[in-house]
Amino acid sequence: MKPSRPLFLVALVVVIGVITWAVLRSAYLSLPPLPWTAVPTLLLLALGEAFTGLNVLRRIRRKPSSGRSADSARKPAQKPLDPLAVARLAALGKASAHSAAVIAGVFGGFAVSLSASLEKSTPRHDFFVSGGTFLAAVVLVAAAFFLEYACRVPKGPDDEHRDQPGASRA
Repeated sequence: MKPSRPLFLVALVVVIGVITWAVLRSAYLSLPPLPWTAVPTLLLLALGEAFTGLNVLRRIRRKPSSGRSADSARKPAQKPLDPLAVARLAALGKASAHSAAVIAGVFGGFAVSLSASLEKSTPRHDFFVSGGTFLAAVVLVAAAFFLEYACRVPKGPDDEHRDQPGASRA
């Protein structure tokens, strides 16, 4: 599995946003008002993924200490992460990034479509809800990228030597 590419996600947001804008030009009047509940939901998901990413990053890149310190007497040593669990977290980060990009495209299209009718109360409410949901989805994409980054295997001294130009690959 390869890491998510930011350019692909930006293209996904733009394409879905244009499709949403085109559909809303004729179908907005038949839709109910947008609920605001997507904003805190996406932000809580982003918080959870960012916290998980910090925990995974700290545990993967931990360095075994040679001496005992005052803190090591109080805290038990953390167990290393199961590689399958890290792979699952990386898949979660990739899936979250892609789904949040689709959500950002839908609500970005909503916001662009509604920006011309801000003088009416319902479109103005939907504009602010869709703008907030768009921003929350972008925050979730960033947290998902961080979780994917945290799940990468750190390079060791042998890996750095191999990446140098002219190094033997044998």
